[in-house]
Amino acid sequence: MSDDIHIRIEGRAGRITLNRPKALNALSYDMCLAIEAALDAWAGDDAVALVLIDAVGERAFCAGGDIQEMYETGTAGDFDYGRKFWSDEYRMNAKMFRFPKPVVAFMQGFTMGGGVGVGCHGSHRIVGESSQIAMPECGIGLIPDVGGTLLLARAPGRLGEYLGVTAARMGPGEAIHAEFADYFVPEAGWEALKAELIESGDWDAVDRTEEAPPESTLKASQAIYDRLFSGEALRDVMTDLRHSETEEARQAEKMMARNSPLAMACTVELVHRTRSSDTIEAALRNEYRYTARAMEHGDFLEGIRAAIIDKDRSPKWRHEGPLAVPAVDVANMLRPLGKDDWTI
Repeated sequence: MSDDIHIRIEGRAGRITLNRPKALNALSYDMCLAIEAALDAWAGDDAVALVLIDAVGERAFCAGGDIQEMYETGTAGDFDYGRKFWSDEYRMNAKMFRFPKPVVAFMQGFTMGGGVGVGCHGSHRIVGESSQIAMPECGIGLIPDVGGTLLLARAPGRLGEYLGVTAARMGPGEAIHAEFADYFVPEAGWEALKAELIESGDWDAVDRTEEAPPESTLKASQAIYDRLFSGEALRDVMTDLRHSETEEARQAEKMMARNSPLAMACTVELVHRTRSSDTIEAALRNEYRYTARAMEHGDFLEGIRAAIIDKDRSPKWRHEGPLAVPAVDVANMLRPLGKDDWTI
């Protein structure tokens, strides 16, 4: 097994520890497969009472997926590697969501993108003082995936649309209010809690340890976001933002100006579709329809170039702005893939 991930049974717990702290524990393809194999092995193992997921380092639980190889293969005209990565990663995400035993995740620092798919589908999602959770995919021409659209669709009111298109970061209070996390436990107590879970297998220890989370700015502005992000399409959202005199509207526009117009338009549509279907399988299937096309027909490769490769922060998106994305382009990115549609 790779040194990038440490999987073992300790006491009553199946333990998964992400171990790439210098890379902010970015999730590689092999790490996805290792997590899936562990879940398959432990689901019917009576020795494992719960699964405990954590990560090495203070800066991040998992800041996203390892996309370097996706860029290299995609720019060479090979789109199959990325499609296989996403398809297999999504299968792991679905198994995490459906796992029949408690899954306790300790999410310090950055938990973003692919990290959300590992940490935020568990039953006991713990955040601390340093936690910063976000779905920043629109900034690289992708959509919130790994089941992220289900989390966004289940967030209170219209916070899902707001968080998806702005990539706003959530501190511990915001993450709990938005239902991306469940428990606030001060990080000084995390090791003691892990030791108790390992020894006893009693997941109620999390309830006994939690404290009141910090105040949530999202909660304070909930009514404003519900009004601003209630439109049926991105164009409607932009109209509401530009006719609002609130500070929330100005900040949202500023954050959205960095992101792929096509990805944002598709994100709004995906959140709406997932809100009506409300299953992890439907969410992942719809997400894959976008990601399978993202290299060839979307902004993904250009987004990676601008953010990761050249780092010029000046992507040349396919559309001039949020109002320039026609409905047909959204429909084409999200239409069924026929025999290539994602299934678990």
